[in-house]
Amino acid sequence: MGASATRFIRRVASAPNVKHLFSPGSRSTATTRNGLLAPAEAIPLVPGGPSSSSEHGDDSLETLSSGSSRSQSTRHDRYQGHGTPRTRVANPAADGPGKVGFRRTYSSHSIKVRSVEVGPSSFLKVKMLGKGDVGRVYLVREKKTEKLFAMKVLSKKEMIERKKIKRALTEQEILATSNHPFIVTLYHSFQSEQYLYFCMEYCMGGEFFRALQTRPGKCLPEDGSRFYAAEVVAALEYLHLNGFIYRDLKPENILLHQSGHIMLSDFDLAKQSGHPGGRPATIHQSEPNGIPMIDTMSCTGDFRTNSFVGTEEYIAPEVIAAQGHTAAVDWWTLGILIYEMIFATTPFKGKERNDTFANIRMLPVHFRDTPKISSACKDIVIRLLDKDERTRLGSRSGASEVKHHKWFAKINWGLLRNTRPPIVPTVSNGMDAVNFRHLKESRSLHLEDHCGAGVPPVPTSGTPGYDDGLDSPPDGDLFGAFNSVTIHYDGES
Repeated sequence: MGASATRFIRRVASAPNVKHLFSPGSRSTATTRNGLLAPAEAIPLVPGGPSSSSEHGDDSLETLSSGSSRSQSTRHDRYQGHGTPRTRVANPAADGPGKVGFRRTYSSHSIKVRSVEVGPSSFLKVKMLGKGDVGRVYLVREKKTEKLFAMKVLSKKEMIERKKIKRALTEQEILATSNHPFIVTLYHSFQSEQYLYFCMEYCMGGEFFRALQTRPGKCLPEDGSRFYAAEVVAALEYLHLNGFIYRDLKPENILLHQSGHIMLSDFDLAKQSGHPGGRPATIHQSEPNGIPMIDTMSCTGDFRTNSFVGTEEYIAPEVIAAQGHTAAVDWWTLGILIYEMIFATTPFKGKERNDTFANIRMLPVHFRDTPKISSACKDIVIRLLDKDERTRLGSRSGASEVKHHKWFAKINWGLLRNTRPPIVPTVSNGMDAVNFRHLKESRSLHLEDHCGAGVPPVPTSGTPGYDDGLDSPPDGDLFGAFNSVTIHYDGES
């Protein structure tokens, strides 16, 4: 391997210190531009930024791998994977209003998983942020620290009835093992007799979908769309490097940090490759004298799944055709997202569901006359929405292939999270949740009551195959694999 290739593989700005790719001391201080080494630039420090050293110098994650499968759901019936689309969860207001810099470090060595240190009674409910078919998301305040969090509460009874246990296990696996600036952060996960709880960051900026709806024309200019598309690419790259296919990218599943940067949420449709973490990333060179690229597709290589999942207007043609699908579906959904951010609609939307599916499989992309967009923008959308997954942009070497497209030439990948976003949410004290819709509770949840409002405990035993894809555990406890943990990050008290 040449010296340039050796240097190159060490520069994955969006996923530092990913397992199987970097050793703890392998990072360089050089910044990158489009994945290539660029002249060193002074990176501005985030106020209050933490030290990057780990507490014990090791990385001791102990979680149980799980996959996810799911029947098709429509764009208008889901929240956080469990309901209506117009609300989102997750992200702490620990910094307080007006402080918009990320504080924690982002490497696998900054995660410390311990036995759970809190329970439902450790929090006070402030208001409901969103609701779905098996759960609710609440803004809560921790009694001990006074910090605000978003708490996702899932009903065990409804998960059993709707066969969604494995999806919750998948989401817990991803959230507990992810440490990335554009993926929502999990701080605690625990359970009571009736519920599963995810205590996550409170994203004061609310849901990206709602932010788009409040913009003139319900869309963004091309430059703004490019910025948010780049942050999505960085997040997808990280997930793929860790062996996960996201499978449900759309504006409803993107949250805005109080700084305006994105946070991917809702991982219940994600699928993990057969081997935890996938295979190590490899070097891919498309031409003899071409630029070498880090192949993130190898991390989910040789892995196809046949589940019919996704959101109607975002579903890839190979999913509709039941041909099985790979991580290439995530690049298809990126193409749909870019189009929607610019034109305020999706490219293949039909009058009825079957019309939409027929358009996805048969019609070429049509661009409206307004707004005007660059030829590079049209090119990346057309290549991402290639109906043949084998030739789709990103299908050969993954994220690095997408990052090298000329549309992203202006993006400095190493400085994305230090760049001012196009949308800066309304500043608030956090408690008023001004960037979320006002929702009323149909039934109240009392966190102080571990069983939930005095209702009898839910039986957790089951039979093999009762949940989709979930084997019945030896002890009969369907929720026994759910990890009750507290996660600490370097630089946070």
